[in-house]
Amino acid sequence: MSTVALTADSFRAMLRDEGITLVEFWGSWCKPCLTFMPVFEAAAEEHADVRFATLDTQAEVTLAAELGVSGVPTVRAYRDGVQLMDFSGPMTMEMIRSVVEQVRALDMDDVIERAVAREPLPAIRPMG
Repeated sequence: MSTVALTADSFRAMLRDEGITLVEFWGSWCKPCLTFMPVFEAAAEEHADVRFATLDTQAEVTLAAELGVSGVPTVRAYRDGVQLMDFSGPMTMEMIRSVVEQVRALDMDDVIERAVAREPLPAIRPMG
């Protein structure tokens, strides 16, 4: 599966979808973003059951600010609309695999209960 470019509207719609989504926040002026993009696209091909999306922070300045994206590249992992990870900087393929495995393994009923109770959510950390 290839990556999907998000807009503010499609980002909000994505949050209503079930499943796992990794979003890369990037900018065309950012050399690390451009270097990381092929890795992110290769990961999308490897994990067909996971949505991989990109959001151009220059095109969506207001949304990036609302979401508190302060640096690029930033990758965030979502499952069933819940943000589970926020990582700034380029990632290796091994790091992406690690995140996908950790997010897949979560008990989302437990995650939702914690979120409603405003308790800390399980820590997802890229390893590799």
